[in-house]
Amino acid sequence: MTYAISPQLRQADGLQVRYAETQTVDGPTVLLLNPWPESLYAWEALWPRVSERARLVAIDLPGFGKSEARDDLWSPRAMGQFLIRLIDEWGLGRPHVFGPDVGTGATLFAAATDPEALTSAVVGSGGSAFPLEVTGQLKEMIEAPDLEALRALDGRDVVTNALTLLESYEPSETARQDYLDSYAGTRFAESARYVRSYPGDLEVLRDLLPEIRTPVQIIAGKRDPLVPPANAEYLDARLPNSELALLDTGHFAWEDDAEEWGSIALDWIQGGYRLVTGVS
Repeated sequence: MTYAISPQLRQADGLQVRYAETQTVDGPTVLLLNPWPESLYAWEALWPRVSERARLVAIDLPGFGKSEARDDLWSPRAMGQFLIRLIDEWGLGRPHVFGPDVGTGATLFAAATDPEALTSAVVGSGGSAFPLEVTGQLKEMIEAPDLEALRALDGRDVVTNALTLLESYEPSETARQDYLDSYAGTRFAESARYVRSYPGDLEVLRDLLPEIRTPVQIIAGKRDPLVPPANAEYLDARLPNSELALLDTGHFAWEDDAEEWGSIALDWIQGGYRLVTGVS
């Protein structure tokens, strides 16, 4: 079995979506969503280990990484609808979805929209609370009057700065170059349209959270300088079937503590998710 991430392109909802997958194994299917401003290569630290226990399908969400963008998908609510369509079109059954960072809202909206679409979700490290509880450059991007200042920058420089928040993990040269290429020019500024929809979408999500029956494992960093752990605690307090794990990391918990993040996620998809609903 090969453990390398080998990206390809495939149509989903009329868009060219970049993805990578592993061979089928005797285990569940997991759909992995890219964090921002990374791409599906963000999973390289966990890919070998998780692929031994599950079939993995990693994607760059539309407008992120190297997937095609579309104007109507720049919000978690719209992206949740897209995920439901992709799961159906690609015949993924009822996958577990790993959606940290920008994938958090999209995954939860998908679960709220179609209770049968996902077996479970692993989310966190993404803006979730309403009123908004984000800080630093993320807060500035969301609250800016427009995106002109960001459009004046080369996205490569913005990504380089964001990656300085990695505390211990060193992405491979392939991954780092992919992140830079994925958001070069104005592409980073365009992708920021997604987080700028948070104030409206998270208000809607707030009222949906108590009705989501999908089991949700929340994993976040205790020292996240962009998305404080209050977001994870907010979700755990409102979701009826959830577990919360706060790791001793900053923002990039899935990389800086890949060992613990992976252990929690693997235990979850191998049966832990059933425990929160009382189903054996």
